[in-house]
Amino acid sequence: MTWADAFRLVGRELRRRAGRSALTVAAVALAAALLTALVTIAQTAQTRVLSEVTTGGSLAGIKVAAAAPDPTQIDRDNATPGPPKPLDDSALRRVRSLPNVDSVYPVVSVPVVVLAPPRIAVPGTPANAVGSGVPGLGPDEPYGDSLVGVSVDQAARLPITLLAGRLPTSTNEIAVTPDFLDRLHIPQKQAATVLGVTLEFGFPRGFRRGSSRSMWLHPVIVGVAAQDAGTGQLIGTLGLAETGRDWILAGGAASAASFGLQPTTYTGLFVIANRLDKVATLRNRITAVGYSTSAPEQLIASVQRYLRVVEIVLAGIGLIALVVAALGIANALFAAVRERRREIGVLKAIGARDRDVLRIFLIEALAVGAVGGVIGVALGAAVAASVGLAVNRYLASQGIAPLHLAISLVVLGGAVVGAALLAGLAGLVPAARAARLPAREAVESG
Repeated sequence: MTWADAFRLVGRELRRRAGRSALTVAAVALAAALLTALVTIAQTAQTRVLSEVTTGGSLAGIKVAAAAPDPTQIDRDNATPGPPKPLDDSALRRVRSLPNVDSVYPVVSVPVVVLAPPRIAVPGTPANAVGSGVPGLGPDEPYGDSLVGVSVDQAARLPITLLAGRLPTSTNEIAVTPDFLDRLHIPQKQAATVLGVTLEFGFPRGFRRGSSRSMWLHPVIVGVAAQDAGTGQLIGTLGLAETGRDWILAGGAASAASFGLQPTTYTGLFVIANRLDKVATLRNRITAVGYSTSAPEQLIASVQRYLRVVEIVLAGIGLIALVVAALGIANALFAAVRERRREIGVLKAIGARDRDVLRIFLIEALAVGAVGGVIGVALGAAVAASVGLAVNRYLASQGIAPLHLAISLVVLGGAVVGAALLAGLAGLVPAARAARLPAREAVESG
């Protein structure tokens, strides 16, 4: 019996028992779809949180302070700055030229004097419980804080998470942090309450004989965002922070120092490594330049371990589904052997050998597995893409860059091949049983 004859017999048998074949293919397809979707989602999580981060992202970011490193620093996640070392444009260019640097973003933190805002009404909450201004201060009484100026157009790559509203785009707008809400006794779930409120704050400047005055601004609060780019409860554009820095420094270095501002162009840099595994190396290079650095290396290591566990668990669930489908294939083939005993006997009577019968049943199992694998892979990729769209909508609502679905051709091809091979293994025992049937017994049993 030739291979062509075997394929013709398999095709005829699958058409004759179309219902059973369709159900078996469907079982394999669902299992392959589950495996493909789970592995794709797991790989996407790995890509978004780790691999995409390794090619530039906030978790691969290194905070650089305008100070020398502390040689006694033990916990590398919390740098303790040493003597001030200014960060200027030349330092920015030097850091940017270091190997393994993907991008560098300047950060300017400026001290401000904020007037305690008046009581803000929060729907559904007693007026004396929330929005009652700063504790211990009446309306229009000032308190000290800081404004963090960043490149808001690159917020997706900075450690900034939008919680409500949007980020400021001009000097007439400002965003606040959850700590600002806590100061006003406003629950974070009511963050939208502060949107549209005009906040009054000023950049202080010292003058001779100990006098001081501030340059007052009245920006509108347009957003609430959590941030780790710098210290401060207000977030503004880089241009606004630079304006405030220049105003304060115009009063002299001593005056600026009294307000807590270092005489430096930038108070910090946020450096993104081009690969996650290069963060430690890049930190050492920046330290060698003479600056204090900090990065969430311990967090990254923990995330890597947890994601690996999730990936293993999801892949295991998919493999279990494939094994269940393989058992279904084996059961279907055992039934086919029982039903086709007479046919097997006739084949052997006209000269078919045991290996020819074995070949027929194995081809049938492999065909069912391959067809089911192709359908399942397409279905699984579609499910993963749908999940990716839903996740991207959520990320967009949070002001976070969208993820890129990691649909790997290796995974897709491997799922098809794996489904076919697993089906072949499942059909091996029924095929061997069919091959061992004596011709006379098989014919008589019909």
